[in-house]
Amino acid sequence: MTELLHNPKIKPEHLARKAIVYLRQSSEKQVRQNKESQLLQYAMAERVRALGWQEVEIINNDLGSSAGLAAAQREGFERVLSSVALGEVRIVGSREVSRLSRTDKDWCRLLEVCQIFGTLIADEQQVYDLNNLDDQLVLGIKGTLSVVELKVIRQRMLAGQEAKARRGELFKRLPIGYARDPVGKIMFHPDRRVCEAIQLVFAKFRELWSVRQTFQWFRDHDLELPVNPIQGTRLIWKVPSQSLIRDILRNPFYAGASVWGRRPVTTLLVGGRLEKRQSAMRPAEECRVFIRDHHVGYIDWATYEENQRMIRRNSVNWEGDESMAAIRAGQGLLVGLLRCGHCGRKLHVRYWGGRGTHARYLCKGDYDDGGQYCIGFGGSSVDRCVGQELLKAIAPLGVEASLRALEELSAVGTAQCTALSRKLEQLVYEARKAFEQYDAVDARNRLAASELERRWNGKLEEIEAVKQRLSSLETERYSLSPEEEIRIRSMGDHFAGVWQSNHCPPTLKKMIFRTAIEEIIVRTDQDKKNLELLIPWKGGAHTQLTMERPRSVTETATPMEALEIIRRMAVRYGDDQIASVLNRRGYSTGKGKRWNQTRVATARRNHSIAGQKRALHDPERVSLSEAARICGVSHHTIQRLVEAGLLKCEQITPRAPWEVSRRDLDAEPIRSVIEGLHRTGKLILQGGCAEDQLALFT
Repeated sequence: MTELLHNPKIKPEHLARKAIVYLRQSSEKQVRQNKESQLLQYAMAERVRALGWQEVEIINNDLGSSAGLAAAQREGFERVLSSVALGEVRIVGSREVSRLSRTDKDWCRLLEVCQIFGTLIADEQQVYDLNNLDDQLVLGIKGTLSVVELKVIRQRMLAGQEAKARRGELFKRLPIGYARDPVGKIMFHPDRRVCEAIQLVFAKFRELWSVRQTFQWFRDHDLELPVNPIQGTRLIWKVPSQSLIRDILRNPFYAGASVWGRRPVTTLLVGGRLEKRQSAMRPAEECRVFIRDHHVGYIDWATYEENQRMIRRNSVNWEGDESMAAIRAGQGLLVGLLRCGHCGRKLHVRYWGGRGTHARYLCKGDYDDGGQYCIGFGGSSVDRCVGQELLKAIAPLGVEASLRALEELSAVGTAQCTALSRKLEQLVYEARKAFEQYDAVDARNRLAASELERRWNGKLEEIEAVKQRLSSLETERYSLSPEEEIRIRSMGDHFAGVWQSNHCPPTLKKMIFRTAIEEIIVRTDQDKKNLELLIPWKGGAHTQLTMERPRSVTETATPMEALEIIRRMAVRYGDDQIASVLNRRGYSTGKGKRWNQTRVATARRNHSIAGQKRALHDPERVSLSEAARICGVSHHTIQRLVEAGLLKCEQITPRAPWEVSRRDLDAEPIRSVIEGLHRTGKLILQGGCAEDQLALFT
């Protein structure tokens, strides 16, 4: 109470309500390590009690929470403000005012609320009354100094980091596969297994052309990669995740470059609050610090840049190229290579047809804005044309390709065997070390001896499992016979035949296209009848081609009149008869060819029209020739009966066969006319009178 008597700012109405002591530290690291600071802040509660308060509440929810600009919302600080606004608190204590706030906004909020409700603020040395002008001025200066202090410290730290990064000396943690020598120079990791594992990642990516496929290869073969744990410095080995493979491939450090500031932090206003967010990863050349050839790399810089282009090309999100260019199993071989010569956009591929395998290349032009496509054409003929030019360029290298194929086939499983061999060597070392620890312990100390024995047995079991896998790989390794080697060598001499074979997968052809060709500029002439192709090759040469533009589906579609005839006749007639009728009526196919049985069947199949190759037999209906045969007369006689209206005849379409009902042939007056014709040899069509006799009645 001594201090209370000498401090006129503390009045009895202040002591009638509780006091709050607020604690805060900026990070989890400070909470774990700076224990003395926590003890000093907790001791502030005793100072408040010494001032006369009996009820003191300690708020420590914000231990490990930053109070800087755009920091996360502090639950403890909001609780202090709400308690003051409810009139429950008459003093807020903190060892330092910087613990309460590091921004002008939060500091002004606290001062305003405390002034309105008459709440005091206390630190280690002084008690402040916000209704006192001098105290308000002092707290304002202290709050400003707190904000400035934070900014100065931050600027000083960032400047020091950047200066050290520009010297190439800033490394918080080296990537996997690197280590420092005794003088601080960066070098490859001394463990050869670690280095070979990192090299295998880059080798497999160059072979498979995809981050996903590289990750899948490691998963399928159950191969491990070294990983840096979050806590500790010892490497651990585990089957990699896809993100680990991607991080290794995208890290410029493996190409010998030192980079700083690749993902800068920006402050954004979101929902009325400031938030700090990391921006998208910048290219290495656009970072604030970029030092090329800083240290030894697993790959050179040209290979790294090509790898990044392949990763961006395979991307399907908005950061990728204009068209999806990842190598997939579609039949379009030039996907991702074609670029419109009119507007400069990449051409997309669309698949159509009954099985969805026919490729069609399209440039969308201003279609999204209500316009039309810039250019579009079928893909099969263009693929064949460009493929012929590719064969001219690479066919002389067929023998070299066959020799390379022999090397790869003979080395199947070598990478997997090498990785397992390195793992076996490390396990042997660890087992020997575990045995030495077990052998050094006193056998009578069973608590320690049993645990060390268990570890030793575990290493021995792992060694046995790896040996079995190596043995199975050696058994599964396939050796080429002399006949197979001769066949592979002959493929190099007949490379064109291999290319055109159905056994050559489209994915392999696409990889060959993209290895040899940069891109293909395609445009149409003024009449839009021809395509003009410009092929820039990887070596710098250019080839120009001109070919007839493949017509679209609408241009090669079967005429609707012909389809209607096919649909009506297919109920009873065969494809051969339908083709004959179409040709007699002057119709042709969509490609301008004459109709035959096969083309009619194709048209029916494309338009889902049921039918048959040969006409169906109908016992109730006969043709004109069959009617003449049944009646024993000539075709001309049947025609005259039809023309006279005595015999009913149907015809599906002009030039189609006539159809006569059997019942009409047996009915009157057809039967009487036919009998009179057989008896007299004359065709009497009216009332049984002779043809040259005058009729009595009209």
